[in-house]
Amino acid sequence: MSIATLHSLRSVQLQVPTLTESTDFYSEVWGLSVVEQDHDDTWLRGTGENHHVLQLTRAERNGLGAISFAVRTPAEVDEAARRLALRGIPMLTEPGALDQAGGGYGIRFADPEGRVIELVADVHAVKPLDRDRPVPIGVTHVVLNTIDIDRAVAFYTDVLGMRVSDWSEHQMAFLRCNTDHHSIAFNQAAWTSVNHVAYEMPSMNHFMRGIGSLKQQGVTPLWGPGRHGPGNNTFSYFADPAGLVCEYTSDVAQVVEDQWLCKVWRRVPELSDLWGTAGPPSKDVRRHMAGIEDAGVFADRPELAAAYVSMQGRDLMEVAR
Repeated sequence: MSIATLHSLRSVQLQVPTLTESTDFYSEVWGLSVVEQDHDDTWLRGTGENHHVLQLTRAERNGLGAISFAVRTPAEVDEAARRLALRGIPMLTEPGALDQAGGGYGIRFADPEGRVIELVADVHAVKPLDRDRPVPIGVTHVVLNTIDIDRAVAFYTDVLGMRVSDWSEHQMAFLRCNTDHHSIAFNQAAWTSVNHVAYEMPSMNHFMRGIGSLKQQGVTPLWGPGRHGPGNNTFSYFADPAGLVCEYTSDVAQVVEDQWLCKVWRRVPELSDLWGTAGPPSKDVRRHMAGIEDAGVFADRPELAAAYVSMQGRDLMEVAR
């Protein structure tokens, strides 16, 4: 049994050495709005109801701060903590009120590669903004580079209850927590890092207008526009001032649980871009998406890595018993 029923991907925290430049980019160019800010952090929202969808944190190098998933009630947070304890998975923060922008009640723990996962309820809501403008509603998915795609998928399905929607051969896996085709995807890689963060545009028209707006400001795509095979979503990838990849996307496939059949897609140009407008990703795109090696919380908490090493080889479902 998974530890919780995830409602949605709520926000992503990115660590950057370019806090001022990145804040300016996401607020003045990308289309997000600053809701709170201090010396070391900026919280930005989209046009949706989430208090923030992106947190930028000052750091010496690029990295992933945390991935935040919404659950519906504080009681679900408490139950998730109980189930984590039964599995022997250490928590970074016990369930309780979160002392952070937007508040909320939640817990934090690490996955087997040191990524921080937050489960949270009762985060402050904000009034939705006008969706006529070609700017993001919020974060819709995160693609993560992993050194062990099978173990990553096992953890996120067995522990977090996500479902595999599709595979791209044995190179990528697309996982969902609601009707969206994917909220998390894993890419087999040489090291652990963020591949890219995708932001949902209200429609394909907004998607194209957003690309046009960026071009008018001198920001051109690394790859795109195009339409992916897995997920059927439109895509256009850009680099932010820190060199991290951000994506405009729309029209992601919607999954009907009792009708969807997971398939394995071939990794060929005509399926990575159904339109044929973008062509295959260049070496420059792949370099940006590879990122830099990121040990996450394990860099400062090696005992957490040791806890997962001790669980290596045990089936995750066995840990739950």
